[in-house]
This record gives sequence, structure tokens and C-alpha cells, in this order.
Amino acid sequence: MTPFDASLPLAAAPMAGGPSTPQLVRAVSAAGAFGFLAGGYRSAEQLAADIDEVRGDVPAFGVNLFVPSAATPDADEVRAYARRLEEDARRAGVSLDPDRALVPDDDAWDDKLALLRAHPVPVVSLTFGLPSAADIASLRRAGSVVLASVTTPAEARLAEEAGVDGLVVQGPRAGGHSACFDPRRTPTDAATADVVRAVRAASARPLVAAGGTGGAPDVRMLRAAGADAVAVGTLFLTADEAGTSPTHRRALADPRFDETVLTRAFTGRPARALRNAFADRHSSAAPAAYPAVHHLTRGLRRAAGAHGDPEALHLWAGTGYRAAVRAPAADIVASLAEGV
Repeated sequence: MTPFDASLPLAAAPMAGGPSTPQLVRAVSAAGAFGFLAGGYRSAEQLAADIDEVRGDVPAFGVNLFVPSAATPDADEVRAYARRLEEDARRAGVSLDPDRALVPDDDAWDDKLALLRAHPVPVVSLTFGLPSAADIASLRRAGSVVLASVTTPAEARLAEEAGVDGLVVQGPRAGGHSACFDPRRTPTDAATADVVRAVRAASARPLVAAGGTGGAPDVRMLRAAGADAVAVGTLFLTADEAGTSPTHRRALADPRFDETVLTRAFTGRPARALRNAFADRHSSAAPAAYPAVHHLTRGLRRAAGAHGDPEALHLWAGTGYRAAVRAPAADIVASLAEGV
């Protein structure tokens, strides 16, 4: 049983920062899969506009939220990282403000929660940990199916105890941020199918597998491992309807970017990206301090995007990125559906 209403057991994973547009959600849904809006980095007002844009056309869709962390970043570590980045900032013509980066930021959690209680959506998925059981219960009372992103059986058990309806099981080969509850932990390499099997052994909840999918054979493998559905992110980065930046799109097809790495260099949280010069220079020194590092490096990353510089940009990508091609989302869904 899939935890969402779609004719195919496939979803376009939420990708914060621009790629997951309402247009992508509509196209994926029209092709028979399930689409997610990415609530991360959006204000409640922006998210409400995105929801309104798809609600009339799409009968079932989801919204992903970043769960705020109660951890306090080490200010000395963030300031030391800022000093390390000063030469990068000088070359890019931007200034770094570690004190501003250290201002607490919960990604407008309360405002978004209030929005989704008042105007429920079919599915809400949670990433970066768990909110209170009361928050989860309030979303369920509003009529939403609530999914939690997990990376281990232990996290899956905690999510079950908190009262979620299903689990998004993310393998460490997924592109973008790891959903691990503890951002100080660096996920060890493992096939997503193995992670799914381990979580399936610990949970009877509906499971959505995510991470490293490169095509229909991977979908087939994940379903055989026990996943009720498969969420795909990286392959949709190059969909016609995605909001992925031109620099990011070009890098995904550029043969000089020939591997991915897990790095905290861009945001302070482990995330998988194409290996580039910024990751090489700073991964070993980046503190586990999300979202402070995310705010600290934002100006650097914006400058890189404006100048078309892939060596300083966060080029999120899962290990299946070589299969990403420019195409309508419907064609990507159809290709993946051959593995269902």
C-alpha cells in the first residue's frame, strides 16, 4: 500500500531551493506519479502561493517541511569557518557575516504548520528529524498523511513512536541533504536497497525508498527490497519543468564532474553533491552547524550562480546523476515506470 494517491508507486522527491516548482508537480501528477512541493527555505506566504497554484489542477500532492533543530551551533567553529572562507569571499566580491549567520532560524516552522493545519494538503513529509508528537497529531487531525524521512532502523522506530503514518527511507547515495536526525553523523556508504531492507525488518509502516535511483532497474530493485513506492530526485533536476539553475543543469552533464561527495562545506549538514573545488577545499573543515553555515555561504553560492561558476556552487546530485537528461517530466516518469 503506497502512502499517497497516485496510479504509479513513484514520486518526484521534494528539492528545496528552486527545482521543485508547481509546474513540475503538475507535470509529474499528470503522468501518474506523485509530486511534492518543497517547503524548505520558503516563507509561509510563498508556500501558500505554491499550494494554491497546484491545488486546483492536482488532486493529490505533498508538501515537505524542514524540521527545526534544537541544537545550538558552536559560534567559535562558525566564525573560524568564516575566516577560512575569506579568500573565497574576496574573489567572489561578497562579505561574510558569521554573527548574522548564527541568528537562530527555524525556517518559519510555526507559520508553515499553522498554514497546513488551516489549509491541509494530502501528504506532509518531514525532513531533518521529528517535531513533537503533538505537531504530528495536529497535521493528521487536519487530514494529512504524515511521512517522516529516516535513514536508519533506529530513526524509523522513533518516527513510529511519534505517530507518523509512513516512512521515507533515504539511502546515503541520495542527492542533496541527508535526512539523518543527527547532523554530526556522517552517513556511511550503503546501497539504498540494503537500508530499505533493514528498515522493513523493523517496521510495518508504508515505506517510500529514496536515494541514488538511476532508472527503472533501480526502481525494480527497491520495490523488491520492500519499498511500497520510490521517490526520485536527481533525475528530475533536468526535467523541463524543474526550476534547476542553468549552471547546475550544465554541471550534471559535464564530464569533468565525474563523482559525488558527501560534504558539509556548503550548509553545515551532510549533503551529496558533485565534487567540485569548493567541496575539495573546505569539506574537511566545515563544522556541523546547520543552518548557520547555510546562511554564511549563501552569498558565495549566489555569486557563483550569477557568474555561472560550478566550482563554487552546491551542485546537489545523487549517485545516479549520469542518467539525468533534459526531457519533459512525463518522459522521465514513463522511463521510471518501466521498473514498476
